[in-house]
Amino acid sequence: MTAKYVVRRPGETKGVMLRGQPMAFLVTGEDTRHTSMFDWTIPAGFATGRHVHRVQEETFYMLEGECEWHVGDEVVRAAAGTYLFIPPGVPHNITNVSEKPARVLMTVSPPGHEHYFEALAELTAKGPPDAKAISELRARFDTDQLSALTARA
Repeated sequence: MTAKYVVRRPGETKGVMLRGQPMAFLVTGEDTRHTSMFDWTIPAGFATGRHVHRVQEETFYMLEGECEWHVGDEVVRAAAGTYLFIPPGVPHNITNVSEKPARVLMTVSPPGHEHYFEALAELTAKGPPDAKAISELRARFDTDQLSALTARA
């Protein structure tokens, strides 16, 4: 990989649609060896389901809206300006508890999690996600699923 800087102007990002909302890929494994970064619009009522990563560490910075994180044994009600760092081995769940989409700036280290989101977008494009398919997908991407991903139809 040749070291080069990355500039993403509005409308120039790649990404996917997850349950009708955009997830912009700001920095991916194509750009860096260290982290991926996403601008994720989380649909109202969406919940990732409780899960844990074996290797990955994640950060989240709330830009808009309100989400609830279950991190370890703590419940964190997060509004704009809230920051979370979740190291490997810590069970967590993210739920948009509002009636409007929420936006977070998210990093995942090491990079490559964009491939999980690409596959997830395909699996969920036609309606509610199949729990077995989601579980198998997560297992391929350093994620042990502890409870099901959910979303309002």
